[in-house]
Amino acid sequence: MPGPRSPTARRRELGVLLRELRTEHGWTVEQVARRLMCSPSKVSRMETGHRGVSARDIRDLATLYQLDAGRRQQLTELAAEGKQQASFQKGDLRAPDYLGLEAAAETISDFGLGLVPGLLQTADYGRAVLRMIRPSLPDEVIDDRVASRLERQRRLLLSDDPVRFEAMIDEAVLHRVAGSRGVMRAQLTWLVEVSHHPNVMIRLLRYDAGVLPSNTNKFIILTFAETHLPDVVFIEGLLTDQILDNANEVAVYEEAFDTMRDISASPAQTRELISEIAESFSD
Repeated sequence: MPGPRSPTARRRELGVLLRELRTEHGWTVEQVARRLMCSPSKVSRMETGHRGVSARDIRDLATLYQLDAGRRQQLTELAAEGKQQASFQKGDLRAPDYLGLEAAAETISDFGLGLVPGLLQTADYGRAVLRMIRPSLPDEVIDDRVASRLERQRRLLLSDDPVRFEAMIDEAVLHRVAGSRGVMRAQLTWLVEVSHHPNVMIRLLRYDAGVLPSNTNKFIILTFAETHLPDVVFIEGLLTDQILDNANEVAVYEEAFDTMRDISASPAQTRELISEIAESFSD
């Protein structure tokens, strides 16, 4: 399912096309910068999607690369869409670039050792987690973040045209209490319910699965319908986050996710196990 026209995704798509045009001509970033009479860093930022591209930049690049009217129009439209404000990026958000790519994704593969994946969290569980990991956050900020996450859940997973979402959850997450036993029971009950949606697949990494093929506590793989958008990996850190789009690096994470899929419980087994643990929180 192609996602909406996310400005972040459009900037990255434009950057990939510009990088392809440059390499087709056999030029370096520095050579293009000299021809455009700008800094190499500007060319690099345009090619990585970290900088918006102006109409004048497009005219200069189209002339430099001798593009026909069709290619020039394609770049012009991508540049214009890349400058738009996305409604799903409003608010106090830590990773707006990731959210912009998430909104355009066709599939989302989520692995985490510590928490229920954000897109599968209930409101009460989300609030409890934010209060534990960021106790200094004002209540209104927490409420805004939880509301934003629930909106993403509704739009991405529960709409009429949802993304394909696969979550790999460590068994310890289901036993680690966030908020209260009642909050946990409701959260696990929701996991069972949402797992029945045909686009949502939840797999449990049981304690007996052995050593996991990842030394990262949290990463998410995004794939896209657009042929010019490469797969990306989002790595969540304690202080900083990282987005990888190098094909060789992404392949390492995709292989790790595939391996975990092989050693995890099946979706049906996972649903049964989560139901049993949810019942234990009824005591």
